[in-house]
Amino acid sequence: MDYPLTPRRAGRFWSITAAAIVGIAAGLGLGAWQLSRAAQKNALHAAMSQRQGLPMLEGRALAAMATGAASNSLIWRPVRLKGEWVAGATVFLDNRQMKGKQGFDVLTPLRIDGAGAAVAVQRGWVARNFVERERLPAIETPTGVVEVIGVIAPPPPKLYAFAGPETGAIRQNLDLAEFRARTGLPLLTGLSVRQTGAASDGLLRDWAQPGSGVEKHYGYAFQWFALSALIAILYVWFQFIAPRRKSARA
Repeated sequence: MDYPLTPRRAGRFWSITAAAIVGIAAGLGLGAWQLSRAAQKNALHAAMSQRQGLPMLEGRALAAMATGAASNSLIWRPVRLKGEWVAGATVFLDNRQMKGKQGFDVLTPLRIDGAGAAVAVQRGWVARNFVERERLPAIETPTGVVEVIGVIAPPPPKLYAFAGPETGAIRQNLDLAEFRARTGLPLLTGLSVRQTGAASDGLLRDWAQPGSGVEKHYGYAFQWFALSALIAILYVWFQFIAPRRKSARA
């Protein structure tokens, strides 16, 4: 630095230097975090692909294996269940999207035939009535023994909510342990089943695949890294190059 650095300039120089360091570090950190999120989604997608190739589980096997930490190893395995819907315990999870449209994810417990257990089945998605917001959409819930084909999935994802535990058919979130205690059902709480297949019972099943949206994280990472680079370039230009050029012309 070959231009005079007065105390006032020195204070400003170090203030700008500190701000630049913070900005660059924040951009690099946020970019790295986005890359880690992309890596997590890629790993999730790889695990899903591997487990979907495993033999299909039957209901009794699922009930026997879905205990404690062991339930995590079952996620994304295909499953075939036979049992009866507990229609009165159907829950409509609000503010869920499918193909960019807002509606409900519909969840109904299924008593697994001969297993002494029940499982929460994410049956599909249905549009909501935006005029009568408390009106439940018309769906069909067959009676008697039914067969459900799907994949074992994590419990329904939770959205931000101000309230505590919710009751009623329409809810923002569903805690399976609380739901089990409230309904008295022998519900498996570490997992759910996501029903697959063509639309039926008034429900769509175009579920988003785990790992989808990874390109979004790469895009965000690029933006944060680019911001860090821009801060660094502007810092060097205005703190070193521009003053030196000005000093040389003087």
